[in-house]
Amino acid sequence: MDPYAKPKERNVGADRPKIRHFPQATEARTRRERQAEREAVAAQRRAIKKAARRDLKQQLLEELEESK
Repeated sequence: MDPYAKPKERNVGADRPKIRHFPQATEARTRRERQAEREAVAAQRRAIKKAARRDLKQQLLEELEESK
């Protein structure tokens, strides 16, 4: 730090204040917890899609049986 620097020029280099985009109090979850939550949501969506496909396939087969 330069002792003769102007006030705004003192906060440079290794002693500068670190930028934090989210305050610590708002985000208490760890990276792994957030990732696990995203994976759980993705698994739920996959299960919903799978059930919908199974249901549509069953309806199609029933309609084919009725038309015969």
